[in-house]
Amino acid sequence: MEMSFWIKDCGFQPRRFPWQLKEEPGYQGGQRKLQRIIGGHIVGPHSAKYLVSLKRMTGSHFCGGSLVSRSWVLTAAHCKTEINQMLIVAGEYSLSTFEGTEQIFRPSRMVVHPDYSSTTKNADVMLIKLNRPVVYNAFVSIVPLPQQGATVKEGRLCQVSGWGYTSPIGGRTSDTLRSVRLPIVPAWKCNASSSYAGFITSNMICAGLSTGGKDACQGDSGGPLVCEGRVFGIVSWGHSCASPRYPGVYTAVANFQKWIYKTIFRHQ
Repeated sequence: MEMSFWIKDCGFQPRRFPWQLKEEPGYQGGQRKLQRIIGGHIVGPHSAKYLVSLKRMTGSHFCGGSLVSRSWVLTAAHCKTEINQMLIVAGEYSLSTFEGTEQIFRPSRMVVHPDYSSTTKNADVMLIKLNRPVVYNAFVSIVPLPQQGATVKEGRLCQVSGWGYTSPIGGRTSDTLRSVRLPIVPAWKCNASSSYAGFITSNMICAGLSTGGKDACQGDSGGPLVCEGRVFGIVSWGHSCASPRYPGVYTAVANFQKWIYKTIFRHQ
């Protein structure tokens, strides 16, 4: 069975499959993709102290990530780029203003989950080791992981944070951090024939409104879906942005908790 999905860029060009939708959030087909939280609001400075910005060497933001220890960032595997072409910024709030709260790092190692599939986006998870530990302060801290196999109840509101455009059809870029609260959608509903029709694997969770209007999008990729104070999801992919019947799709972090800890221990 084939499904027609739309790529999330300025031209909304049709594509066949959904997993081309939030990957490589910088460029595709020569067009710059939008980077945004849709239907959200500007949050207070440093209200998501665990959130980091992944940047190109030019300084442009292209993905989010979560500090899960002093030396490790959790993000999406599809955010992987050349190790010498990435900067990681913790303590970020305004993308255009140097506020003195930022801590800037280079990656010393990137570990993609061995089961990651660029075709299906299954196991879309990656760990980045920083070239030195972060300094915990009023602007930078970590987010706890869930227990292995833990789940979140249907309808539970979770928070996604990121930077960028605030409309699915363009608009003004948000220079400051924005957040949106989204309800968890059960897998059976997300996999229904009227929605993703079986493309959701057991390593994915869905969150969003049936009416659309609120969502994460390109540039938010790799960022955290935080439920009950723990990072339960990683922004991965979805059908367009904030579309009715198509919630955002996130990597289910609880399925990878043991792998995360083993990887961190192995590469201390």
